[in-house]
Amino acid sequence: MSIDYKQELKSKQNEQVSEYINKVLELIEKEEINEQEAAWITKETIDGFREHVNPGFLAYRKTVTKDGQFAAVEWSDNGSCFKDVNGKEYIDCLGGFGIYNVGHRNPKVLKAVTDQLKRQALHSQDLLDPLRAMLAKILADITPGDLKYAFFTNSGTESVEAALKLAKMYSERTTFISTTRAFHGKSLGSLSGTAKGMFRKPFLPLIPGFRHVPFGDIDMMRKTFEVCASVGEDVAAVILEPIQGEGGIILPPENYLKQVRELCDQYGALLIFDEVQTGMGRTGKMFAAELYDVVPDIICLAKAFGGGVMPAGAIVAREEVFKSWFPNPFMHTTTFGGNPLACAAAIATIGVLIEEKLPERAAEVGEYFLKELIQAAKGHEDKVQEIRGQGLMIGIEFHQDEIGYEVSKGMFDRGILVAGTLINSKTIRIEPALTISYEEVDRVVRNFKEVLEYVKG
Repeated sequence: MSIDYKQELKSKQNEQVSEYINKVLELIEKEEINEQEAAWITKETIDGFREHVNPGFLAYRKTVTKDGQFAAVEWSDNGSCFKDVNGKEYIDCLGGFGIYNVGHRNPKVLKAVTDQLKRQALHSQDLLDPLRAMLAKILADITPGDLKYAFFTNSGTESVEAALKLAKMYSERTTFISTTRAFHGKSLGSLSGTAKGMFRKPFLPLIPGFRHVPFGDIDMMRKTFEVCASVGEDVAAVILEPIQGEGGIILPPENYLKQVRELCDQYGALLIFDEVQTGMGRTGKMFAAELYDVVPDIICLAKAFGGGVMPAGAIVAREEVFKSWFPNPFMHTTTFGGNPLACAAAIATIGVLIEEKLPERAAEVGEYFLKELIQAAKGHEDKVQEIRGQGLMIGIEFHQDEIGYEVSKGMFDRGILVAGTLINSKTIRIEPALTISYEEVDRVVRNFKEVLEYVKG
């Protein structure tokens, strides 16, 4: 094949790609799409996932028919809901795994991001960027105890990675204690703390030094500390979710977190709270640490930190811990972490949470939601094992995975999105926007009750 012919083919291919891009951009620009455009979007989405993203998602998504002719393809969102390309509206009780605490497309967060975008999207990496400094100050003011210095990331798994590296630099110890059913992310470091074998086995060996103990078992935690100390493998840190999210919305036993704090102090280890899912008002307090009156040495944030508009995360640590990064701030860096758009989103998000008292609202609405769900499940004890939660972080555990799947699908068909948790697939989560109305809560409960009636136990 001649060089000229190859160039001609490449030129034609580029023309086709350009035409396709322009069509996509035109669709993005439109406020409303017609039936024909919706059908094209659906087909392109299904074909794209099958051929270029991952066909496994088509088998996993309960919204895709077996022959692939129909799938619910999301297109827009607002408040507590989103719409698919055909205009059907859904109450979002999955919440992107907990990112929409201030609602979908919160106007104050959108305004902050678009205002910043008009001036500067990303920073130079060399000059001092103001919003990072301002957001760090705000975090020092609102986080528990003497947490003071912040490092910004793009996601929860990056926040966990940063926390683990900071803990290692602080003491030069290499042993970490995590717990069963924990989920801390899927990069190699954070995956070392994650508990599910299915996620871990293909990537073994992971980062050495991690030990897992049963969540809530303070005696086993104490024994693990003792053994590690006796064999010269002193613990650098314990990493915990104050309430386990992907583990199935598992609340800690009374005084458990305080006892873990005491063990860490006794053995000179750090306590890392992974509040990626529990933070930003979800549990009825700005941070779940406040629920249990425990101050960690490092707190990890992400998910709702960016207001459901920007990917954003952070760790906040005590000065004594963080100062190991003072001599060389380039020991751990990220190109996009703490960028101006993400910082603008986070600042606005915190403002909305405080001004609209959304943590307090999560506590009140969550208590009502939990009570109504428990009432709706009465008479279906053969299907529902337990309903538990804190604030607007609620789990419904079934006796079998299949029941949970059928309930999720039945509710989706009725315009309500729920989904299972990653570690405990028998449990579906209820994590709506903290702005969800009582009327929407009642609709979710009503449909849950109706679906339970026809799902087989």
